[in-house]
Amino acid sequence: MKILYNVTVKIEGSLTEDWLQWMKEVHLPEVMQTGCFESYLMSRIDGDDDEHGVGFAIQYIATTIEQFDTYQSNHAKILQKAHSDRYANRYVAFRTLMRIEAQG
Repeated sequence: MKILYNVTVKIEGSLTEDWLQWMKEVHLPEVMQTGCFESYLMSRIDGDDDEHGVGFAIQYIATTIEQFDTYQSNHAKILQKAHSDRYANRYVAFRTLMRIEAQG
């Protein structure tokens, strides 16, 4: 059973372009280099833009819970800290772990 790890981020509007570039060029490649996920999808949340920022959902697919656990144990804190240091107090994020029951 595959695992979907969803990270929802709301970034301050003035930082959107910088954040997108950094995510695409730095953060997402670093997450994928861990070998813990087989793929990812980053989406902008329609209708979520407001005075608090712009919303995005990043979904990572792991083939096993063990791969996700390896990511959490060995990589997550370092990678999340890099994001937090760069965009401190200018975003909010929450994470959701799901088991994929069916996929088309």
